[in-house]
Amino acid sequence: MVQLHTQRLLLRPWQSADAELFAAMNADSAVMEHFPACLTRAESDAMIERISNHMTTKGWGLWALEAPTLAPFIGFCGLWTVSFDAPFTPAVEIGWRLARPFWDNGYAFEAAQAALAFGLDTLGLPEIVSFTIPANVRSWRLMERLGMTHNPIDDFDHPRLPEGHPMRRHVLYRKQRANL
Repeated sequence: MVQLHTQRLLLRPWQSADAELFAAMNADSAVMEHFPACLTRAESDAMIERISNHMTTKGWGLWALEAPTLAPFIGFCGLWTVSFDAPFTPAVEIGWRLARPFWDNGYAFEAAQAALAFGLDTLGLPEIVSFTIPANVRSWRLMERLGMTHNPIDDFDHPRLPEGHPMRRHVLYRKQRANL
């Protein structure tokens, strides 16, 4: 499976040692503030299983993030095939989640730049999307720093959240391959 390297990070396949740290990250209410709920250990483990299956099938996916000189696991970043129907699907999404001690160090931006370059340049994807709730300012500002663009006409109601849920509305950002 593909691994990506940046100046400070290794984007790599998941290891069994990541599970405990991933579960702790997913149980942190600050990390999960813009998601419907924190994840239980079982839900976190099931997510690793889905991520690993995607990586096995595609050869790429949501890589575990390692900061080799600092920590063996700091979160994840990468590409994911959107698994629900929406006006913009089929699509490949870029996403990230970092443990709180590693926020505000530029790691998400660094990892996301590598994942975007891999998707657009190496895989030749015509477009990569990203989405979040409007209140998640940190994420949509990162999308903008990555050169992704937002058109309010593309915003959507997430189909996996019930009507009336306060997090149902999502903003959608897009980045297209430069030579299209």
